[in-house]
Amino acid sequence: MPEGDTIHRAANTLRPALLGGVLERFWAKKLRGTRPRDGETVEDVSAMGKHLLIRFSGGLTLETHMKMSGSWHLYRDGDGWRQPEHLARVVLQVSEAQGGAEVGSGRSQVWQAVCFSAPDIRTFASGTSDPTPVSGLGPDLCDVDIDLPAVLAEVMQRWNDLAEPTAELGEVLLDQRIASGIGNVYKSEACHAAAVSPYLLAADVPEEKRRIVMAYASRQLRSNLTTSARTTVAGGLAVYGRNRQPCRVCGTPIHLGHQGRDRRVTYHCPTCQAS
Repeated sequence: MPEGDTIHRAANTLRPALLGGVLERFWAKKLRGTRPRDGETVEDVSAMGKHLLIRFSGGLTLETHMKMSGSWHLYRDGDGWRQPEHLARVVLQVSEAQGGAEVGSGRSQVWQAVCFSAPDIRTFASGTSDPTPVSGLGPDLCDVDIDLPAVLAEVMQRWNDLAEPTAELGEVLLDQRIASGIGNVYKSEACHAAAVSPYLLAADVPEEKRRIVMAYASRQLRSNLTTSARTTVAGGLAVYGRNRQPCRVCGTPIHLGHQGRDRRVTYHCPTCQAS
């Protein structure tokens, strides 16, 4: 499931191949916005929370949001794709910058970055003062250079300003305006680590406990930036995906529930997280 750690890993994979590359082909299904032109160069590849951003020299930034099923793949030109062609949403082909070609090869490498199954694909003007898909996001909890105390102070202020008064804790943790990067996995894992129920009314959670939950989420996200085998405790994950299996702390069967209007899945231990 793509969450902040997944998107940051994707950006880190794409960046060495795309950065400085010359755009040879751009195809996008249901793109909202203007298409970058062939011949432009890729100036940056980055992630912000759950959003992957590719900036082009012509003044546009491509933004993709993976939602529940999207993914980016990187291929050498001519390689077979690992997913069916009909699932492709973006195909971005670049020739590697001259300095990146293999020494003595006399030619540059051609790469294809393919985005599969992402429902949200758009471009916007780089550096614009107008609202963009990422301008309203809270601090990125995946940032490797994060100043955690300063970020937590901003997150607490955003929580007070933006959280719905009737929202449960688990719902607030998914609100990307408050802090970006958390999805169902880290919502569940951070609440278990903090020994707090995700079903508590968020307004009733003391600020110190709010800080603890967000700090756990950030540490868990950042500790999984280099691996797809997510680990938050010895043995893997504490609660996510472990419905009816024994809690690794107390042995109580893990409970699977749903929260919010979208019925997002939540896992928790009824004993360790009784309050």
